[in-house]
Amino acid sequence: MLVYFVKRLLMTVLVLLVVMVLLALLINIVPGDAAKTLLGNRATPELIARVRASMDLDKPVATQVIRFVWNVLHGSFGNDVFSGQPISRQIGSSLPHTLILAWVSLGLAVLLGVPLGVYSATHPNSWVDRLTAIVSISFITLPSYVAGLFLLLLFAVQLRVMPAMGVGGTSDVGDYIQHLILPAISLAVSWVGYLARLVRASVLEILNETYIRAAMAAGIRKRLVQYKYALKGALIPTVAVLGIGIGNLMGGAVFVEIIFSRPGMGSLIYNAISTRNYPVVRAGVLVVAVLFVAANL
Repeated sequence: MLVYFVKRLLMTVLVLLVVMVLLALLINIVPGDAAKTLLGNRATPELIARVRASMDLDKPVATQVIRFVWNVLHGSFGNDVFSGQPISRQIGSSLPHTLILAWVSLGLAVLLGVPLGVYSATHPNSWVDRLTAIVSISFITLPSYVAGLFLLLLFAVQLRVMPAMGVGGTSDVGDYIQHLILPAISLAVSWVGYLARLVRASVLEILNETYIRAAMAAGIRKRLVQYKYALKGALIPTVAVLGIGIGNLMGGAVFVEIIFSRPGMGSLIYNAISTRNYPVVRAGVLVVAVLFVAANL
């Protein structure tokens, strides 16, 4: 077990190093001069030279990569080109909103998807099972940004029962939760269907195991066998998938945050791309990549 964990840990470190190197090369891969693109055509040569120096573009590519990796390993992402503020401060204010959104969405997906899957498996070929199959497949194929737009138009624009934009007051828990409901549901929808189908298949497989049949033959109550013994074994592949789910939810949160104007990592990266603020883009993408890799580990 220790050898396996060490191998996984080394692989994780290697993946993160590759990601950092690729992000360090990002500015050099983009066509044109990054400083001129960022400042516009009216920028003076002195200002362009100053920005190039602040972004290390006046140094060799190898030096740029080494300095970026070295600074990241020491917890520094550099400064915002426009405001001059440390990028780590911007990430520190945006990351909690994204993490809360991702974890609440995952919790909703588990609370809805697992019971649906168990009920479908214990009542195979019933009308509930068939309806759950149709709904689950529909949810799986529904992108989070489409669900977000639909929920926004229905509950915020038409019915006007839910807030449309922002996160509300951070000091008011009730207001914050109210602003979190629609984004969390739109992000969790596809995973509800996926978990329901996965749990159903796992429970059906476990119910055919010898020890489950022996428990049923011994006279143990059917519900106890299904929910205590069968579900425990069926959740093993589900828990393994949840690691990937956290990473995917982090990626999906980028689109959902843009739709609902939440000040999270998605909005931060999107605004940085819009203004060609490459240092912020690089740092934001790296943080999301680190969370994705850590969740898989």
